[in-house]
Amino acid sequence: MFAIVQNGIIIMYVQAGTSWTYNGVQYPPQWIAQSTQAQRNQLGLVDVVYGPQANQQYYWVSQDEPVYNAQTNTVDINYTATPKDLDQLKVQQAAQINQTAYTILLPTDWMVVKAVETQGTVEPDWNTWRQSIRTTADESRAAVEACTTVDELANLPSIQWPPSPEQLAQIAAQEALNVQDEGVEGEEPAQQG
Repeated sequence: MFAIVQNGIIIMYVQAGTSWTYNGVQYPPQWIAQSTQAQRNQLGLVDVVYGPQANQQYYWVSQDEPVYNAQTNTVDINYTATPKDLDQLKVQQAAQINQTAYTILLPTDWMVVKAVETQGTVEPDWNTWRQSIRTTADESRAAVEACTTVDELANLPSIQWPPSPEQLAQIAAQEALNVQDEGVEGEEPAQQG
């Protein structure tokens, strides 16, 4: 995005790759890409620089009035972030954690149902993994509940859900293939006698 600035006043905005008209002159879509810096300066065409935005999951974000920055010769657009209600965010975050844990465990619920119906058992590695998902969810909800500000909540690290035994087997198989490939690449050709 660009802006035309004259005497410190923002006249208009120009989207790169689109045609536009200024002072009665029609400019083709490729004009900005093909113009020289001197041609852009002559028009007063400057970059529009967007500041960082807060995460809209946690903050109400509004765009500030664009401002011409004479020091950098840019039009700066910044944002104001107003925290949302902490208690509501905590409830939403806990519900999301529960939903994610449920979604992760659902494909293996049949193992538990089968074990109950047949008076059998679930394989220990799957039982351990299923418990680790529940533990991760419990710890994550506790971390959410411990937050006293929206900033703390917004800065919680992403949850690292434990990989299932099946995923671990796939990772191990891939690593074995990588080691095997490295061994083949590292072999020196046999010497001809």
